[in-house]
Amino acid sequence: MHHAPPAEQLSPEAAEPLAGGLKQRHLTMLGLGGVIGAGLFVGSGAGIAVAGPGIVISYLLAGALATLVMRMLGEMSAAMPASGAFSVHAERALGRWAGFTVGWLYWFLLVVVAAVEATAAAGIAHGWLPSVPQWAWVLVFMVVFTGANLAAVKNFGEFEFWFATLKVTAIVLFLVLGLLAILGLLPAASDYSGDPVGLANLTGQGGFLPHGWGGVVSGVLAVVFAFGGLEVLTIAAAESDDPARAVGRAVRSAVWRILFFYIGSMLVIVTLLPWTSMTPGGSPFVAVLSHLGVPKAGQIMEIVVFVALLSALNANLYGSSRMVFSLAERKEAPGALLRVSPGGVPRRAVLASVTFGFISVLLNLQWPETIFQYLLNSVGAVLLFVWALIAVSQLRLRPRIERETAGRATLRMWGFPWLTWAALAAIGAVLVLMLTDDGARPQLLWSAGATGAVLIVAALRELRLRRA
Repeated sequence: MHHAPPAEQLSPEAAEPLAGGLKQRHLTMLGLGGVIGAGLFVGSGAGIAVAGPGIVISYLLAGALATLVMRMLGEMSAAMPASGAFSVHAERALGRWAGFTVGWLYWFLLVVVAAVEATAAAGIAHGWLPSVPQWAWVLVFMVVFTGANLAAVKNFGEFEFWFATLKVTAIVLFLVLGLLAILGLLPAASDYSGDPVGLANLTGQGGFLPHGWGGVVSGVLAVVFAFGGLEVLTIAAAESDDPARAVGRAVRSAVWRILFFYIGSMLVIVTLLPWTSMTPGGSPFVAVLSHLGVPKAGQIMEIVVFVALLSALNANLYGSSRMVFSLAERKEAPGALLRVSPGGVPRRAVLASVTFGFISVLLNLQWPETIFQYLLNSVGAVLLFVWALIAVSQLRLRPRIERETAGRATLRMWGFPWLTWAALAAIGAVLVLMLTDDGARPQLLWSAGATGAVLIVAALRELRLRRA
């Protein structure tokens, strides 16, 4: 008969050697900061181009999926907080191979995406000060954030708190200005009449769904990855003073705020401007602010995007270092990475992650269209694979969590197991969409190849361990 493991096995946080210095406000803002980035401020334009005003429904659907995944992850992290979060959960639910695979894939995803963020932020800074070459800016950013991550974790938390606060303030101001303009309460500007807008932009130019439901589905594909990054707050929960309670509160508040910000922003954009006026690669936020006559709208939004990129870079370096540290704890990564400073910071894990980040940045600067594009494609669908493993892990671990907590878990997944299965089906549907979309197919195939390679390594390790 299969017995549940004893309680101490379910509670790795008891022996967690990392310092506890993150407060509730740090965790909540880390959740917001890891997600709100260039994907929203600039990338949302691509979604509007394929879905029209129906992009609001696309964000609702993608946000609903992200909410379900975070609820599952929150349930497991509240019951068993650990610096490896979903990698630890996958190992407990499915075996060593699953923890190894999801941990290394997520680490790989974070360090490659960090290179994109560092390079994009350097591009903006180079535009402001052309005399300083782009590579020099990348070096400055990587050195600054390496220092921030090598310092006590509460310093990292403060960094991220103020970064995220600036982004959230920018979105709130955008929503307030947009609402005043929609109601006709703003003074008229050159492009803007000052009259209430009405529904003309939502129902004109082909209607609310100009490309039908197919457009909405394509929109989901364009925006679903903008919700990636929320997972970092469950990694950070292990370094808070009360992990079980903190992760529950952070997951609840971060998810609802992000849905409000994302969907509110899209409603403002497609109500104020005709969706056909959006230019690919241009920021819809800049277009709206320029339309309202906000002086230097482009420069203001460029500063916000710059801060958003640096904030996401900071969060990704943090998340990758904690993930590889957790892998080392479980003997899935070199033991040398386990060294922790007197302040409770895994410095070698930070340096290992940053080193790969530097290599990725060099590849991005030298070969953006070839080698780095292959790297980027190979992590394109990894987030969906990670989400799928989170859902499968939750299906397996829920009965164990119920037994261990005597049914008093601080955070529980809604409608178990039906909503978990629904989330898995939705992830499967997005993967099928990627396979049928010419632009997304290379990402899916390269990501599947990268995942296959990690699975082969995991299987060979398992074989060797069993023989030993």
